[in-house]
Amino acid sequence: MTVTSEQHPTEPSGPSSSLFVRACRGERGPRAPVWFMRQAGRSLPEYRRVREGVPMLESCARPDMVTEITMQPVRRYGVDAAIFYSDIVVPLKAIGVDVDVKPGVGPVLGAPIRSRADLDQLRPLEPDDVRFVDESVRALVDQLGETPLIGFAGAPFTLASYLVEGGPSKHHEVTKALMHSDPELWHDLLSRVAAISAAFLGVQVAAGASAVQLFDSWAGALSARDYARVVQPYSARVLDSVGTVPRIHFGVGTSEFLPLMAEAGADVVGVDWRLPLDEAAHRVPGKPVQGNLDPALLGADPAVVDAEVDRILAEGRGAPAHVFNLGHGVLPDTDPDVLARVVERVQAAGAPG
Repeated sequence: MTVTSEQHPTEPSGPSSSLFVRACRGERGPRAPVWFMRQAGRSLPEYRRVREGVPMLESCARPDMVTEITMQPVRRYGVDAAIFYSDIVVPLKAIGVDVDVKPGVGPVLGAPIRSRADLDQLRPLEPDDVRFVDESVRALVDQLGETPLIGFAGAPFTLASYLVEGGPSKHHEVTKALMHSDPELWHDLLSRVAAISAAFLGVQVAAGASAVQLFDSWAGALSARDYARVVQPYSARVLDSVGTVPRIHFGVGTSEFLPLMAEAGADVVGVDWRLPLDEAAHRVPGKPVQGNLDPALLGADPAVVDAEVDRILAEGRGAPAHVFNLGHGVLPDTDPDVLARVVERVQAAGAPG
């Protein structure tokens, strides 16, 4: 089945002329395109059936599963873009790092990086290491037809935090201590991680991804000063490496340094639920914005969800273009019917005035 996306009747068809890609380039279409972070995942019963008995990282390495899981929300919701089903530690696993995704915990490292000798486990990522990614993307592009596919990778700081902490962390105290105590080691660590993320995205773009998102889960733990000084340059390296397609940069809790994230090379700035989109647009003038419905509110009364969708669409008009999304990923207990209702409401909305 080929999934189509809404185009202007005078323009050629294909992902490059889709509402989503045009919005990422700052062009206003007849309405805001919509997709959801983590739209392919635990909230879908069809996902749980496919994943039953299959470990997370194994599912990411099987092109048949990656293709099916990526397509599931596109079929169910009719969203305007697909997001490549993967995990931020997939490229680390592919180069031999001892990492696993533990259910209910997240990525866990067997040998955290705490010294220069520990860097030896981070060799460059070669295309042959992730041939399954190339195969998956090509299959998806074929199935998606005019609907664009978004490539996906973790940003250098978030990957480095997992590598240093050995797993998820509330305060990132080991990471921050290393960052400040051994700046040379920190530089070398982020240089290697940035090269790995860039190579991972490069494979996806070469195989046909129409856009990419660099996801910085933990950047909000930083001060703006530290982000600008010792993190932003490495995110910029990754984004610069894939400048042939639109680049979305999203971080959680990063409202205070959205301009710095934009300056890293983002074509679209992702905004979490903490900051109104019109204020975000004011902070990153000239940039399209993406967001930012609070995913927790998807459990509220339908009238509340409708009002929030309408508010966010109105606020998004303050930017050159707006890609409707959540302010973070879909929560596991989200009712898929609610997401379908959100998509329907966004797609029924008229062009901004």
